[in-house]
Amino acid sequence: MARPVARTSLRQRILFGLFGYAVLLTAAVFIHGMVVNEQAERLVWQSLLESELDHLQERRREDPGYQWANSRSMALYGDGDTGALPRELRPLEPGLHDDIPVEGRERVVLVRDVDGRRLFLVLDITAFEKREEDLALTVAGSAVTLIVLLGLAIAWGLNRLVRPLSTLAHDIGALQPDRTGQRLAVPDSATRELEVIANSLNGYLERNERFVERERAFIDTASHELRTPIAVIAGASELVLEQPSLSATARNQLARIHRTARDVEHLISLLLALAKDPARLEGNSELVALDQLVPEIVEDHRYLTAGKDLAIVVEPLPLCEIVAPLPIVQAAIGNLLRNAIENSDRGEIRIRLQADATLVIQDPGHGMSPEEISAIYAQMARGGGRGGGGIGLDLISRLCEHLGWTLTLTSHQGQGTTTTLQFRRGA
Repeated sequence: MARPVARTSLRQRILFGLFGYAVLLTAAVFIHGMVVNEQAERLVWQSLLESELDHLQERRREDPGYQWANSRSMALYGDGDTGALPRELRPLEPGLHDDIPVEGRERVVLVRDVDGRRLFLVLDITAFEKREEDLALTVAGSAVTLIVLLGLAIAWGLNRLVRPLSTLAHDIGALQPDRTGQRLAVPDSATRELEVIANSLNGYLERNERFVERERAFIDTASHELRTPIAVIAGASELVLEQPSLSATARNQLARIHRTARDVEHLISLLLALAKDPARLEGNSELVALDQLVPEIVEDHRYLTAGKDLAIVVEPLPLCEIVAPLPIVQAAIGNLLRNAIENSDRGEIRIRLQADATLVIQDPGHGMSPEEISAIYAQMARGGGRGGGGIGLDLISRLCEHLGWTLTLTSHQGQGTTTTLQFRRGA
């Protein structure tokens, strides 16, 4: 049996989708802002440092004796005695270099070759980087707060959006198959799509009610119109069989007519039972004593053993009662016994009844392999049964499923077949 799939609700899917979209959008905006900030910061540093170097060169052209003076945040290396060049700066090529650690502080360095000398203009940006980190944390906190607020807003909006659909699904689940006149109400807050769905379902309910009413009328009519002529045939043949002047040939033919009429009556009862709802069948149930019914059914089917070296042995029966429709119980047990007889040539058919309302019929037939057992169950599921007269195992299995009974087959090739029918005791 396949494990049921755990499905998420439409509300959860939309909520996860919108929340994920909000998270991705916020992350994209945050990352884009950081990238733009880095580019803008680089342009600022480059413009500032190049302006300083250009100003230095301009002053040198105007005053060749002009000397650069380092400040607390800016220093020049490579120009006379302005100081020894830190080793972290020595491998740098001409251009702007950002976030260079020098003596434990962050620096931005502009390298330029001037008149055969390589100048290094260094700006201390440690304080600026600290403020930038604080600002980044503030922005990240704002982004998280925004995501939480968006999630709450999305959840609130989804509750309002999905509530009419959830109400409609609840109303559909509350429909009772045995009640007529049921319709789905459409709230004023419902969307046009929900109104279309509800109207379509209401139209289906109306058509289904008419269909069920036609089927119920047919079943009720068939129950009377089919059983009446069969009962007449069975009764008339039984009366004629009581006439002593009948020839042996005529008596055999009339007995066959009588048995066939009774089999057809059982078949009609079974088919009508399958056509009815199990709840309606309970209204026709009665207390059935299986310990008294089984011997009667066995005696009614002994004629099928004529011409065979076959005996039917009924083991001692415990007191056992169930609540079920009597004709259906008779048809089920009778046809299981018929199948056992028709598939056996010699030996004993043993019948036992257990106190938990389980009937076991063990025949001495040829038996079946596991593959044949599987094929029978497959035929029963498709609507084809084991060969032989009477009602097939397919209808018996459907009847058992319909009434909550359990039918199982076990067999070993060459050792016969055991059929087990467990009844539901009923209320």
